[in-house]
Amino acid sequence: MKIASWNVNSLNVRLPHLEQWLADFAPDVVGIQETKLEDHKFPDTRLLELGYRNVFAGQKTYNGVALLSRDPIEDVQIGIPGFEDEQKRVIAGTVNGVRIINLYVVNGQDVGTDKYAYKLRWLAAVHDWIAAELQKHPQLVVMGDFNIAPDARDVYDPAVWDENHILTSTAERGALQKLLELGLHDGFRLHNEDGGIFSWWDYRAAGFRRDLGLRIDLTLVSDALKPRALASGIDREPRTWERPSDHAPAWVQLAQG
Repeated sequence: MKIASWNVNSLNVRLPHLEQWLADFAPDVVGIQETKLEDHKFPDTRLLELGYRNVFAGQKTYNGVALLSRDPIEDVQIGIPGFEDEQKRVIAGTVNGVRIINLYVVNGQDVGTDKYAYKLRWLAAVHDWIAAELQKHPQLVVMGDFNIAPDARDVYDPAVWDENHILTSTAERGALQKLLELGLHDGFRLHNEDGGIFSWWDYRAAGFRRDLGLRIDLTLVSDALKPRALASGIDREPRTWERPSDHAPAWVQLAQG
């Protein structure tokens, strides 16, 4: 069961890329972030033609999340229960007994801003919800664009991306660590200890060509799924295509349960 996460940074622009990547990589389940499409514009029929059932929650211009799956998606949840938020950042469903939560975590703009405070409140609400989900669904994957680089290995320059910088600040990394302490494991780190492997590169300053990246797209697996995690990685190929998303897909492969 190959499960992937990709921030496509506008599905309207990147649909041809998604179509090509689905054909080439053949994932079983995909979580998409930043669709930037209202629901009536979501290409559900086209994705069904490609063999992927889909559920989605979108809005105009910003945010937007979706789950695609070769198999039925059950028990769909949109948004964080009990947390009022107009931004479409969360969608969850169950596929073949595995609960899958797809997150587009708040960016936060800059440390100390109102958006940063919102990010920390949002992460606290996600933590409490996932704690409850784990009680109901021990076989759980949490994936998405986390907008947090877990540690110094996950940034191109730790002197710049330090404890006072957005995406790497002490409070953000602490919130991610609290999530892991619920019984989640960074799928990538189960198989890759090296630094300098990234999932996001800024469009500016030739960021991709110079490999000035961050690893902020994560696939977290629960204690119950950890023994089934056979492989994981980041597929850089779509980042090389013309007019790419600034993110590359992150993935984890599970043995059949």
